[in-house]
Amino acid sequence: MKTFRELVASERPLVLPGAHDALSALLIEQAGFEAFFIGGFPVAGVRHGLPDIGLLGGREFADAYRDILAVTRLPVLVDADNGYGDHKNVVHVVHSLERLGAQALFFEDQVSPKRCGHIAGKALVEASEMESKIRAAVGERSNADTFIIARTDAREVIGMDEALRRGERYLRAGADGLFIEAPVSVEEMEQIGRAFDVPLLANMLEGGRTPILRPAELEALGFRIVIYGISLLMRATRNMQETLRDIRTGEMKLTGTGVSFDEYKEIVGMREWARIEDRYR
Repeated sequence: MKTFRELVASERPLVLPGAHDALSALLIEQAGFEAFFIGGFPVAGVRHGLPDIGLLGGREFADAYRDILAVTRLPVLVDADNGYGDHKNVVHVVHSLERLGAQALFFEDQVSPKRCGHIAGKALVEASEMESKIRAAVGERSNADTFIIARTDAREVIGMDEALRRGERYLRAGADGLFIEAPVSVEEMEQIGRAFDVPLLANMLEGGRTPILRPAELEALGFRIVIYGISLLMRATRNMQETLRDIRTGEMKLTGTGVSFDEYKEIVGMREWARIEDRYR
C-alpha cells in the first residue's frame, strides 16, 4: 500500500472523500479509494451535534479521529485546525495524530476560536506566527514522510493577493503542500494553480463558496489533492431526515430501500467475526 506522500506524487489528482465516522471510513475503503480525509466540520456535527465554530478542542477531535483511524489502514489526511495553541501545541498535535495513524495533516492560519472555512466571521493570525508553526510541525514530526499542508483563510478575510503571499511564505517555512481556502470562482482557482508548482489542495465543499468541479477539471487547473469532505455527510443526513419523516407519517414507503440486513453485516465484517467465534467457541 502506498503512503500518502507517494499517492500525492503518483495520482492525478488524489481524490479524498470525507469520513465522518468509522462506518463511513469502512465504506470509503470498500469503494476502492486509496486514501481519505477526516475534517472537523463533519466530526463536530456527527459526534457532538455542534457546528464547527471552535466549540471543541484537540482532545475531542483526537478521540473521534482515533475511532475512525482504527477501522482502516488507508492513508488519511486529518484536519488539525490551528493547532489549538502555540508552537508546542502544534508539535503535540502532530505527534498525537501520527501515533493514531494519520499520514498527512493540515494547519490553518485562523485565530481561536476558529471557524469552518466557508462560515463568515474568521480572523487570522499574523503570517509570521503561522510560519513558525509550520516550521515547528515540519521540524518536529516523528515521521519524515508525514505530509504537512499549510492552509490559509486569507482569501475571504483580506483578499486573494494576501492569500497568495501567505502561501509563498508558508511554503518557504517548509510546508509540503498548500491549501488556499474558499476561492469563489474558477478564475480564482486558475490563478492559484498558476501561482504555485507544489501539491495544491482543492476543497469541494457542497454549499460552500468554491465551485464544485470534477477531479479531472481540478487536475487541469493544477490541483493535486481534492477533498470532497462533506458529501457523504450531507447525503446521509438527508436520507435520515426522509426516513424519519416516512416513519413519522406512517407511510413506510421507504421500507426496504436501504442496504439489506445481510449487506450491512458484510460491510461491518460479520463473516470474519463469525469465523472467529465458531473456531474458538
